[in-house]
Amino acid sequence: MKLNAHIQAIYLATSAGAQMKSVSHAKVNAGSGLEGDRYAMNTGAYSTVEPIKVRHISLIALSGIETANDWLLAGDEPTFDGAETRRNIVLEGISASELNGLVGQRFQLGNIQLLGTELCTPCERPAQLLNRPSFMDAFEGRGGLRAEVLNSGSLAIGDKLFKENEK
Repeated sequence: MKLNAHIQAIYLATSAGAQMKSVSHAKVNAGSGLEGDRYAMNTGAYSTVEPIKVRHISLIALSGIETANDWLLAGDEPTFDGAETRRNIVLEGISASELNGLVGQRFQLGNIQLLGTELCTPCERPAQLLNRPSFMDAFEGRGGLRAEVLNSGSLAIGDKLFKENEK
């Protein structure tokens, strides 16, 4: 199955709870993540949680956000934009289940090699920060994934995602 996914948005937050800021490109460092982001600087809300998890970069499917928002609108609940999901990268052209399938897989985003480490199970953090309790239910199975950064380089809006065997 060939994916036609690309970066639709890139977000960084400088510290735990800080508002996510949209950027058009970001420097990426192997072993730490997006330069200027809270987890690359060990200032994220979960940076010291044991056992330590790889939080170099988080990705979410735009289609997953749209599906979650449809669910929220049906219940007359406020919706979430890409920044409010607290994920670093929003991908267009991939389903939430296709993105979930990258856990345990090597893949490439632009010129950055990544290894999908685990699903981003919806947590209470976005719900608490925005006082919108329905986040966890709406994003169940659509929360995206975390990945380990294997090489340094940069990412920009429009960069394409490739699975290891697609290039």
